[in-house]
Amino acid sequence: MSINIHCLNNISSVGLGLLPDNYNTDAALEEANAILVRSAKMHDMELADSVLAIARAGAGVNNIPLDRFAEEGVVVFNTPGANANAVKEEVVAAMLMASRDYIGGNEWVKANAEDPDIAKSVEKAKKQFGGTEIYGKKLGVIGLGAIGRLVANAAVELGMDVYGYDPYLSVSAAWDISRKVNHIADVNEIFKECDFIILVDEEELLKAIDAGKVKKYVTDFANPTVVNKDNIIILPHLGASTEEAEDNCAIMAVNEIRDFIENGNIVNSVNY
Repeated sequence: MSINIHCLNNISSVGLGLLPDNYNTDAALEEANAILVRSAKMHDMELADSVLAIARAGAGVNNIPLDRFAEEGVVVFNTPGANANAVKEEVVAAMLMASRDYIGGNEWVKANAEDPDIAKSVEKAKKQFGGTEIYGKKLGVIGLGAIGRLVANAAVELGMDVYGYDPYLSVSAAWDISRKVNHIADVNEIFKECDFIILVDEEELLKAIDAGKVKKYVTDFANPTVVNKDNIIILPHLGASTEEAEDNCAIMAVNEIRDFIENGNIVNSVNY
């Protein structure tokens, strides 16, 4: 039996290559049995009766109308954890950017690129870009899911004093966390004690920056609340933008589709 797959976005060939010959990945949307998607908006999309499942190659599913598709009998999958390492690495980079003014220093070099004595000038200018090290600093991780666990463990290896808060932490997840991570029962302890905190309320954060309580905020989500604000570093949603993460998400999404269509198994569904 031939299975028609429609890709709403470019999906890594590493994942698509796992499908056997009876899967057609060039199918039109109107004849699809399953859909693979990354960021395409599906809220205004009408599905053919032939569609059985949708797999989002990523964790977030705000581009998919979950309830409506559930009512139509369409199972929606996501790929939790597949891009966790990529996001972990960006979080580590964010802490370094917040501590050391690499961005300001780079902008200074570009602005003074025509200076023939730039090698000498930089020695005078670099004082304004000084910072602090993250070694020995306290990190509060709010939420110890797939990403939070990796961040906590990486921070321990970097010599940070790590505090983790997660009232819903499972026993199996706890086994993946370094013994050096301090378990916190009251999240307010993190706000009181930590030099770095991972998780914010942006409206409150802006007040804290204005009051001088917070030095820097690094976010991966550009939005009107934070753009053009002082002491905020904004990245254009690059957390999972690595070749490896895209491959991992595609592999996981393809396997979920196959397992459902061939065996009837529902794993990592967000609406069933």
